[in-house]
Amino acid sequence: MKAILYDQPGPAARVLTGEVPEPVPGPFDLLVKVKAFGVNRADIQQRKGIYPPPPGVTAIPGLELSGIVERTGPSVTAFKPGDPVFGLVQGGGYAEFALLDEKMAVRKPEGISYETAAASPEMTLTAWLNLEITGKLKPGQDVLIHAGASGVGAAAIQVAKRKACRVIVTAGSEEKLAFCRSLGADLALNYKTIPSFRDEVKAFTGGKGVHLILDPVGGSYLEQNIGACRQDGKIILIGLMGGQTATINLGHLLVKRITLAGSTLRSQPAEIREMLTRQVEKHLLPEIISGKFKIPVHRVFRFSEISEAQQVMEENRNLGKLVISAE
Repeated sequence: MKAILYDQPGPAARVLTGEVPEPVPGPFDLLVKVKAFGVNRADIQQRKGIYPPPPGVTAIPGLELSGIVERTGPSVTAFKPGDPVFGLVQGGGYAEFALLDEKMAVRKPEGISYETAAASPEMTLTAWLNLEITGKLKPGQDVLIHAGASGVGAAAIQVAKRKACRVIVTAGSEEKLAFCRSLGADLALNYKTIPSFRDEVKAFTGGKGVHLILDPVGGSYLEQNIGACRQDGKIILIGLMGGQTATINLGHLLVKRITLAGSTLRSQPAEIREMLTRQVEKHLLPEIISGKFKIPVHRVFRFSEISEAQQVMEENRNLGKLVISAE
């Protein structure tokens, strides 16, 4: 079958198309004929050699997909060949066929396209995990979401607004700020033009700071995040785009009783990923079908354009998700 391979760590030009054996479904696996798959920053980190797949997981990248069940493992009961499905995988999505655990699969409704379905798992599950489960977000709280125009950012804005929270976002262009406002952001800050997002957040919250910060940036933002967080607030770190190290005054963390938590979706135990899938299926999928909850797809690329798609993401040019059509 056709699949994307990384011959060695390096730039987007290292993305190669090759032929590999078709995967064999285990007892609870669905073999899916892939129709579309999402592009995520984790795919780029894997390509660079700094985010390897978990032990036992295929080296083929790709964390989310949609398609049609080709055949099933002997213990599968909920799906049959011909069923349209989508879901989260730990790897293997960048291919003609991929394995999807039955417990992670969601039946694709007629009301959404394969491209929308493929774009939704990573962004919605990540937002739900970090705001609802880890962050324990409460109605009416104040939230700061960095990289608000990313896929996860777009989902997080909407998850927070479902609880009538006030949402502050940072992004790097006026187009991205307008995009975030269209999804419900109450305050959108251009980090390239303001001296300090911390000061803007403090002013907006009457000097108190926010209850929760969702941060994919890391090192370069940590000190300002602490300043922008209120007492007993939480900072949830989901990425390291701004570096892995930081020098901070631990006294500020201590006195404000701030919780600093790291969070990744891919490394979560299977039962947690299944729980998240079912919760998102219950609470968000009906709103996705109705159009109330938006899955913004910036562009759909052809299979041969994966290098270009990853380059667009690396250069932070996307508003929402990038999707590859596997057909």
